[in-house]
Amino acid sequence: MQTALMTKLEIGDTLDHYRLDAIVAHSGMSTLFKATDLEDGKQVAIKVPHAEMESDPILSERFKREQQIGQELDHPGIVKTYADEHRCRVYMVIEWVEGRLLRSILDKEHTLPTDRAVKLICAICDALDYMHKRGVVHRDMKPENIMVDDHDNIKLIDFGIAMKEDARRLTFVKMNSMLGTPDYIAPEQVKGQRGDQRSDIYSLGVMFYEMLTGEVPFSGSNPLAVMNERVLHDPKPARKLNPDISPQLQEILSRAMERDPRRRYSNASDMVWELEHQDQVTVEEGDRRLQKRGFGLPATRKMILYAGLALVPVVLFGLMLLMAR
Repeated sequence: MQTALMTKLEIGDTLDHYRLDAIVAHSGMSTLFKATDLEDGKQVAIKVPHAEMESDPILSERFKREQQIGQELDHPGIVKTYADEHRCRVYMVIEWVEGRLLRSILDKEHTLPTDRAVKLICAICDALDYMHKRGVVHRDMKPENIMVDDHDNIKLIDFGIAMKEDARRLTFVKMNSMLGTPDYIAPEQVKGQRGDQRSDIYSLGVMFYEMLTGEVPFSGSNPLAVMNERVLHDPKPARKLNPDISPQLQEILSRAMERDPRRRYSNASDMVWELEHQDQVTVEEGDRRLQKRGFGLPATRKMILYAGLALVPVVLFGLMLLMAR
């Protein structure tokens, strides 16, 4: 068994009744192959963990959890994971999805027409709502994890750091495994909190912002600076970058990307409703929104708030130092 675990796989090799046809992606923890099921001729994706991942109890448990979550989800907007108890080694069999990554589309087109962006976000919300109602949080929502076909149907992919809300917490050895992707991570996750379905909605808001403006709302010289910006500041209004964005759509973006998760949409279906009924969306005045976020507090409370925010970079640095050690 140990020999099988350590054997390096090559194109043309077979795993049980699957022939490996091509390498699709390669990460620090696994390799994704395009493969053919020799029993029925169908194409599938095969995710094979690296040997060091199999030997690490925590990473191995994470891989098993990803597979279990994938097998429990059955929705047209979520990639399917197939169950099979009899395998020669540890690997995951996933539905093969034709199309392009949303990241590839944005890299080529930069911004999307408003109607198309709304359609894609509504479809993603529908898949998220299905997941969230079953207690699953994706935690790494980003354009790289959204497949889009020629008819703009979507599939959520890669549940590598997804979690069930009632599952015990695992400790991870890599910062991006614990927190997600810096450009899309929610502020509460930056602070070390576990996050919930509202964290996915924040990340979705960032993607929506990028679709409409061609830019992510926060940038910096390094991942720490990017995460620090989203904890301390609000994004520049998308309407300043794209005048075609209506006040109602700007309001929806602002609600999705509220720094305080209690002020975000509590679920994805609420966001869809407002996207489909924009004429009924109430637009809050800027001063009123700032007051609700705490910027209209008395001087003493305001000083306490600013002092707390100032400690965030220190906490982040300490976290990174601890993980590096």
